[in-house]
Amino acid sequence: MACSDPLAGNHNDAYNLEEIVKRMVYNIQNAGIRSDGLFLNADSGFDTEGFRTYCYENEIIGNIDHNKRNNSQGEHLFDELLYKCKFVIERTNAWLDAFKAILIRFETNKIHWKAMHYMAFIVILMR
Repeated sequence: MACSDPLAGNHNDAYNLEEIVKRMVYNIQNAGIRSDGLFLNADSGFDTEGFRTYCYENEIIGNIDHNKRNNSQGEHLFDELLYKCKFVIERTNAWLDAFKAILIRFETNKIHWKAMHYMAFIVILMR
C-alpha cells in the first residue's frame, strides 16, 4: 500500500501523475518491496499516454480503463473482469470517509494529514 502526498483540489486526476507515482514506487522499493510486476487497476481519469508509457517502462501492469474523451488510437490491453475488482479499493476509500478528520480536511500540514491517513489504514487493516 502506498499513499501520495495531498494535492490542491483544483487539479484533475492526471495532474503530475507520473511524478506522483514515481515517488510512491520509490517508497515501495525503499521498503524492500519489488515494484516490477505490480498490477494497477485505474479508472479512465488516469488514461494518458504518458502514464501508460511510465507504467510500461517500470514494468507495472496497468489495467487502465479507456477514456472516451481521448483521441488516442492505440490499442491497449484491458481486462474488464479484473477492473471490476476495483470495488475493493473504492470500498476502502468509503471506509476512510468514516474518519471525519480525513473527510473534512482540518489539517493544513501535509505531514499531519498523511499521518492521519496511515493511522486510518492501520485501524482498517486491524479490523
